[in-house]
Amino acid sequence: MTEDAHTFHHGFASVLLATATTDGHPTASYAPYLSDEEPLLFYIFISELAEHTGNLLQNPKASLLFIDNEAESGSLFARKRITYSCKVEAISRDQLIFDTLLDRFEARHGSTMALLRTFQDFHLFRLTPTKASYVRGFGDAFEFDLNPLDGRIPTE
Repeated sequence: MTEDAHTFHHGFASVLLATATTDGHPTASYAPYLSDEEPLLFYIFISELAEHTGNLLQNPKASLLFIDNEAESGSLFARKRITYSCKVEAISRDQLIFDTLLDRFEARHGSTMALLRTFQDFHLFRLTPTKASYVRGFGDAFEFDLNPLDGRIPTE
């Protein structure tokens, strides 16, 4: 079961993203992403033109949702999905990891990244999951606190 939870996001190139303003106004969107597995980390590269960028800079929390395509789901009420509650950190352009991560974005998401990385209004964020909620179907749901040392969903 937990291996399935660990690998579910691998089938996606983008993630649904929920953020909030400092006064609690919610915003939902999506972004292409990268991930590292141990510890489990997600990265997004997004423009200041998007409301969620300002939200993350002011209120560094987010929720990520990976969910099965509804056309391929047996039931719209029990789509397989995993939601992560995350703390968020901006990675500045002068940090060594910045260019390495953008190279990985370009390798995964194509040549558009070569142009986007030159735009100064784009910000790179690291999202570190602290909790996960995994639903495989009706009556088949699990909540996890992630290990802060390795980001892994507990095995038992």
